[in-house]
Amino acid sequence: QVQLVDSGGGLVQAGGTLRLSCAASGRTGSYYTMGWLRQAPGKEREFVAAINWNGGHSYYADFAKGRFTISRDNAKSTAYLQMDSLKLEDTAVYYCNAGPELATMNPGRYWGQGTQVTVSS
Repeated sequence: QVQLVDSGGGLVQAGGTLRLSCAASGRTGSYYTMGWLRQAPGKEREFVAAINWNGGHSYYADFAKGRFTISRDNAKSTAYLQMDSLKLEDTAVYYCNAGPELATMNPGRYWGQGTQVTVSS
């Protein structure tokens, strides 16, 4: 069993930056592909980014390429999502996620509680 704890969301102006963190616990937490999905009001949940267990491969949705950077520190069992040049349309609840399915940009089995990101004009 893997537990995920999201943190780092908040209110930021358009063009600003935020860094999300996802702390994993459990015996195999450091060995899963980890990433984030997001859900904006009235919209379906969508894939954002993912990184494989050793950081050798990362995956990004088209809207995230060039603006978001995913990384991980297995010594801390934590993944990070650096979000730069934030846009109004990035406003959503961001959910940490873990599981091999993330490598195909589909949600994995394990979920964090979500963290709100709000981008203002």
